Amino acid sequence: MSPRQLVETVDIGSPSLSPGGDRVAFRVERPSIERNTYDTVWYVQRLDDGSLPVRVAEGGVPLRDSAGLPVPASAVWSGDGRWLYYRALIDGRIDVWRAATDGSGTTPLTLDPADVQAFQLLADDRLAYSVGPARAEVSAAEQGEYERGIRIDANAPTSQNLFRSGLTEGRLATQRLGFWFDRVPLLAHRPVQWVQMDPGSGEKQHLDAAPASQSTPALSELPKIWGEPFKVAREQNGRRVAFLARRSASEGGREIRLVAAQALSAAKPAVCDADLCTGQNITDLQWRPDHDEVVFTVTDAEAGMAQSIFRWNLETGTVHLVTRADGLLSGGRDERSACGVSADALVCVAAAAGTPPRLEHVDLTTGARRLLFDPNASLARAVAASGTPWLLQWADAEGNRFSGQFFPAKAKGDKPPPLFVTYYKCPGFQRGGYGDEWPLAALAAQGIAALCINAAPFQATAVDRYSTGLAAVEAAVALLGAKGEIDPARVGMGGLSFGTEVTMWTAMHSALLSAASTTSPMLSRTMYLHGSLKGQAFYEGLAGTWQSGAPEDTPAQWQALAPELNLERIDAPILMQMPEQEYLWALDYAIPLIREKRADVYAFPHEAHFKFQPRHLLAANQRNLDWFRFWLLGEEDADPDKHAQYEVWRSMRDAKALAATR
Repeated sequence: MSPRQLVETVDIGSPSLSPGGDRVAFRVERPSIERNTYDTVWYVQRLDDGSLPVRVAEGGVPLRDSAGLPVPASAVWSGDGRWLYYRALIDGRIDVWRAATDGSGTTPLTLDPADVQAFQLLADDRLAYSVGPARAEVSAAEQGEYERGIRIDANAPTSQNLFRSGLTEGRLATQRLGFWFDRVPLLAHRPVQWVQMDPGSGEKQHLDAAPASQSTPALSELPKIWGEPFKVAREQNGRRVAFLARRSASEGGREIRLVAAQALSAAKPAVCDADLCTGQNITDLQWRPDHDEVVFTVTDAEAGMAQSIFRWNLETGTVHLVTRADGLLSGGRDERSACGVSADALVCVAAAAGTPPRLEHVDLTTGARRLLFDPNASLARAVAASGTPWLLQWADAEGNRFSGQFFPAKAKGDKPPPLFVTYYKCPGFQRGGYGDEWPLAALAAQGIAALCINAAPFQATAVDRYSTGLAAVEAAVALLGAKGEIDPARVGMGGLSFGTEVTMWTAMHSALLSAASTTSPMLSRTMYLHGSLKGQAFYEGLAGTWQSGAPEDTPAQWQALAPELNLERIDAPILMQMPEQEYLWALDYAIPLIREKRADVYAFPHEAHFKFQPRHLLAANQRNLDWFRFWLLGEEDADPDKHAQYEVWRSMRDAKALAATR
């Protein structure tokens, strides 16, 4: 089992059933390390005859949000089932394309001077789409800034290169700050324009406003008596809506309610009061076509983020289990994404800790599941050959319950194997924890047991969140140590974002770790300096997230949280593999640690919060594997290209040994 095999995992997403329910369209995303890109393809597959999927279109460069996460792709069927409409970035432009569902050809439809941001297929198969400023106008504005100088204001992303350094839109582009530290394109403040076109004639006309959505009423229109609505679905070809509302714990009652209404103004909406849909973490819902039923998904954190799918019958009020999975059964990697649905069946992407993504058909009446498409069959065999992960459940001393996916390892010598831990989110197939940078199966294959822990429910204060994470790790180490599964004296830890924060907190507030690995910055004085340029919006976020003000105003909180004020408490050597957009915020503590030979730091060009370039992901995974083998097993890869890497790490080990004698 190698890091490369895990990085090359093929993803499946956005299953969509045809109007007749006899075919499914879906997109496949395959990483190419050689070309440092992704190949995406749309397929259509019949559900009734066991036929193979038909390749109908290229999907283009995956679109990403400003954090680097993929934007869910979607395809819309024409009413007669002959065409698929989808948005794609091809040849440097984002258009709406149309593909024949028999695989006979594709056509770009919009051919607009600006990139298409969203689209709808209207009832008569006319197309409505939205655009911002033209590509040429954006490019000219970027070049103009380059020549005149870029003004530093509240929206300048000062932690990255200011000219064409963002790669999330398929090209190197100049970015600005939006909400918090989200990035947006230059000229993103310009108003969006809606255009309607006839795909047959190509005739276009500009619209004064967005057309009324046929599927998703605005959340603001929904009643709030059951809590704050956060997800809504409209019945296909009907007037009813169903939605999920969340009531906070402080408000009392059950956290999430499932509600359906005949219309937004209906006086007596139906509320699901059955035990199977109350007190549950409902993460998705949709109407079952031609039935008086809502299909909904429950994601169970105590079961390791395993998902179950249910049917709620509005006429009888009863809820029926459709199926339970060991992992995700959804529309892709996101546990909140929807399976494709027809009157009789679901088509879902199934993935569990040791099972890579595959496409499955689920009978809505019997719950029977059958395989449709498995692009990761060889990877599944390799994972199975290297060992089967299992669900670990435990509680800390305060009674907080946790779950995680544990990858056992074989001992080398007379001691149990060491342990690597990552803490945050562990849904579906486990490539490398949240962020895909710590190759869990590869670590286990090399003799290091690995555990991915699902974080506790959100807590209001940073100290409580971090302390709960530390308690979860300590309790897991004690449990696995008592079982003889791991050596509690050799523990490594790593994580992204909140996972980085809990890793650093563990390093600062315990003697548990022998080595650590991070990829995100912590709250630091440099981060405060950069963020203060945003003014009140940053100060409010700082107070809400970390209960902090300026360092001089809240010194006790800064002393508790900031790594640069706690360097003497950190004993574990730290590998930092950070995106170029964020590494500057860590220099308060990274530079002293580098100078004292206590950290090895890398920055990855053009990367956002989540790394996504395949070569960067491979490099990060391989270096993490090498790092923990070095510190937890005392092993080095014989590859001569890694000589310089090990020279640095040996000097760190020598410095650590010398410091221990003082």
